[in-house]
Amino acid sequence: MNPKVDWFFTKPSKWQDEFSELRILVLESGLTEELKWGCPCYTIGKSNIVLIHGFKQYCALLFMQGALIKDPKGLLIQQSENVQAARQMRFTKIEDILKNKTAIKSYIKEAIKINKAGLKVELKKTAEYKMPVEFKTVLDDMPELKKAFKSLTPGRQRGYLLYFSAPKQAKTRESRIEKFLQQILDGKGLND
Repeated sequence: MNPKVDWFFTKPSKWQDEFSELRILVLESGLTEELKWGCPCYTIGKSNIVLIHGFKQYCALLFMQGALIKDPKGLLIQQSENVQAARQMRFTKIEDILKNKTAIKSYIKEAIKINKAGLKVELKKTAEYKMPVEFKTVLDDMPELKKAFKSLTPGRQRGYLLYFSAPKQAKTRESRIEKFLQQILDGKGLND
């Protein structure tokens, strides 16, 4: 146990019991406990394997390369269609964890094996993401914007493409694009 992470498990939370049980299960696997993104993250060397986090409706174990884990029990959930590698194992009560202890341990062991084998999820290339017509038009009309967008990291480009293409209405897509033009020109990502 890492004392720097203890506060997460002692702070008031509706998931306090569940968090504590998950911590015990993960630590039994021999992973190193760290604090990342405000959550307990369990690692091997510099590789993140699994983290514990909570939401209003559930708490979860997030497996970083979860898409590679065999899931015969159907316990892993893809958070959204845009999440490529990570998968969550969700819990709404302590009993869910207790009845699945063996499965949880085996998923953690498999995640460790995947990491040690050097396996990674093959991520989609930026060019494979949908580019909204409205954004393509603006890029074609503004060569400096096109150059600035292409000089962004692939992750920042994907962030913009996902954000700009999400709305159903063209008006909303156009509004989002207009709002972030200067940020793209400044070489910044969506959340910078």
